[in-house]
Order: sequence, then structure tokens, then C-alpha cells
Amino acid sequence: MVERADLLVVDDDDEFRDLLARRLENRGYQVRSAADGIAGLEELARRQFAAVITDLTMPNMSGLELLEKLKAADPDCEVILLTGSATIETAVKAMKLGAYDYVTKPCSLAELDVLVDKAVERRRLAQENVRLKAVLEKATPQTEMIGESAALKEVWRLIERAGPTDKAILIQGESGTGKELVARALHRRSRRAAQPLVTINCAALSETLLESELFGHEKGSFTGAVAAKPGFFEVADGGTLFIDEIGEMPGSLQAKLLRVLEDGSMRRIGSVKERRVDVRLLAATNRDMAAEVAAGRFREDLYYRINVMSLNLPPLRERQGDIPLLVAHFLGAGWKIEPEAVQAIERYRWPGNIRQLMNAIERAKILADDHTILIDDLPPNVIADSPAMSEAPLSDELASLQRNHVVDILRRERGNKARAARALGVNRRSLYRMLEKYAIHESEHV
Repeated sequence: MVERADLLVVDDDDEFRDLLARRLENRGYQVRSAADGIAGLEELARRQFAAVITDLTMPNMSGLELLEKLKAADPDCEVILLTGSATIETAVKAMKLGAYDYVTKPCSLAELDVLVDKAVERRRLAQENVRLKAVLEKATPQTEMIGESAALKEVWRLIERAGPTDKAILIQGESGTGKELVARALHRRSRRAAQPLVTINCAALSETLLESELFGHEKGSFTGAVAAKPGFFEVADGGTLFIDEIGEMPGSLQAKLLRVLEDGSMRRIGSVKERRVDVRLLAATNRDMAAEVAAGRFREDLYYRINVMSLNLPPLRERQGDIPLLVAHFLGAGWKIEPEAVQAIERYRWPGNIRQLMNAIERAKILADDHTILIDDLPPNVIADSPAMSEAPLSDELASLQRNHVVDILRRERGNKARAARALGVNRRSLYRMLEKYAIHESEHV
């Protein structure tokens, strides 16, 4: 049984029209019939059809005229023309007007069944592609890099220059600096912006899986290949392919990648059929690629292909003034952060860059009370760099006095840590840190 879909059969031959309609209905389609082009257009005004099967020679309106009007009303509707007197001229004209196919009568009904199924499938795939594109546009974050530092402004200047070109760009920078955001910004500024941006990470896949994902494979080409599958180069055809961590790509795949970049030709795994794709390549790495080439781990000719222009992202520690803006962005509306916490964040070196900062803020939001982030809500390694948290140790006498004071307050509040923290003028996490620092056990204050 085929997928349920609406079909329209237009033919002035009553016997053939009824025969074909019944046959298609028996195969699971919803079928409407019309005796001529005018009646066919009336049906089209009432319902959307996946495909229309129409005779070429009919009174009042020819099949070619009907085809032209159908395509004007619904460009995605697939049209199959039937004729008893085929000529090359009419066939060429039909295909130019957008016909799916052109069949000469008498035709095999079994062959026509196959043709109708293919036309309906093509319509379904076109609709699915539109839906997926809409979903991807909504799901894809449109956030661009945030900041006003001189270093970031230079990055934006290069993005504005390089985006509209079709050249390969190598994006270099430490982990977490926003290389994928740069790739998205470049794609949005390119002439391919309406086409797909497909992303793949070389470090996340084994060599075999990476080859299959990039170039696709044919059915049975390896164990588990139960069906043919297009690779990301085919998926990105007409658009942009972003290869992240390209420095991790195995040497065996580098030659295959080079060939695609040289002439656009590629073959799926297990196939001898050559395919051509038109893809702009963006690549990213946190490695020193010149050193990788010198060490023989990366092909020199491929390096020059992917590095028509290099775009270097500054680490967060070199983006003076951007951290408060990023913190405000990651916090979002309704959140506050105490000045001591901001100072600790600005003082920290952030080896994991923006990704680490974002994770630290998300962690702090989970721990925070009343939508206010305190210094104690930050990760210990961030707090450790704060002067308030790295003071010279107290003398034994002062430490003993402070310990006794904490114990006294806890006893007065009968062990209620929330009230004790308020009485001490600290938050609960600071109190817990004092309990751990002075080894104060519950038996001492309950």
C-alpha cells in the first residue's frame, strides 16, 4: 500500500479515465477526476493535489495549457502528461513547463503506477524539505558573538569582508572561543545563506564513520550499511559545509577531501559513480596547522586549499571589557550578580574561554538563591583567584576565636544553618565552608 495522497486524473476518454482512477484508488490514493482542463482547474481550486495525470489532447484546453496553469497555481504539484501522438517538440516544451514526465499511449499501467509513486514521493520530499528548513531556522541559534573589544571588532571586520566571498576560510582559536558562531556568521553573509549550513566535527567520529558522514555510502558497502545514504557534501550541495576540528582528520581522508575541493567531484563509499557538488568549505581548528604540516600529520596541499584566508579568534582573556557583557547575556532577564562575583569572573583567566564562562554562569544560576549570584555560587577554581578567598591565613588565636564565634551562633540558633548564616552576615555556602574549614561537627552545636 502506498502513502495516502490526493491525485487528479484529467482525460476526455471516459473509459480510460475511470479505469485509471479506480486502479489508483485501489492502490490507496484519493482520486478526483475531470473530463477536461477547465474541470481540472475547478478541482484544483477546491483541493491541493500531490500529482496530476492529464491527457495532452483535449477539447477546450490542451494538456500543455493545463500544465502551465497548474504550475502557476501550485509550483510543487507534479504533472504527468499522457499522449497518443508524441513529438520531440511537445516533449521538450512539456519538460520546460515543469512536467514530471511524459508518457506515450498506449502505456503499461504497471509502469504508470511506478511513475505516479515516484512523482508523489518527490512531492512529499519537497514538502518535507520545506518543513525541515523551517524547523532548522527556528532551532538554529541566531546568536552572534557578543562584545565590543578591539579584538572582537577586528574579527567582525574580517567576517564582513570574507562572508560574501566563496573562498575557503580557516577559523583558528582555542577551544570555546566561538568558532562555530563565526562559521554561522560567515554563512549568513554569503550568497549561499538561503541554502544549508551543514556542520561536522572530526574529533567526535571514528575514521570509518567520518568518511561515511562526509562522502556517503551505498547499500552493502560495509557491515551495517543497510541502505544507501548521501554524505554531508551532498546534503550541503549549493550551501556551506563547516568541518570543525579539521586538524583531527585522518590522513587517509585528507586526499579525498582535497579532490572535492579541487574539482567538486566525489564518490560515495562502495560506489564507482562520480558525483559533483558545489560546496563552500569553512574549517576550524585549535591546533597550530603550520606545525601539523611541518610534522607530516597534515597535507600541505590541503592546508593551502582550506586556508585561502585565516581568521584567528582571540581568547577571552584578551577581550578586555567583553566579560561583563557576556555575563549579562548568559544571566538573562531577572537575574542579578554581586560586584565581588563580577570581580572574580573578570580576574579569572578562563582557559576554556566563552564555553567555560557560560557553563560557570549556568552552574551559578542553579546554586543561587533569589535570582542573585554571589561569589560563593561560582566554581571553586574561579573563586580561588579572588583576593577575598586567598587572604593570608589567620593566626591560630584568631582562627580559634572565629571558630568559637561560629559555634556560639549555631548554638544560639539551635543548629538552624539558615538563621545562623544571616546572623553571621554570610550566605549558607559561606557558612558550610566555615564548618569544613574549622572542622565544626554537628554534635558541638545541637
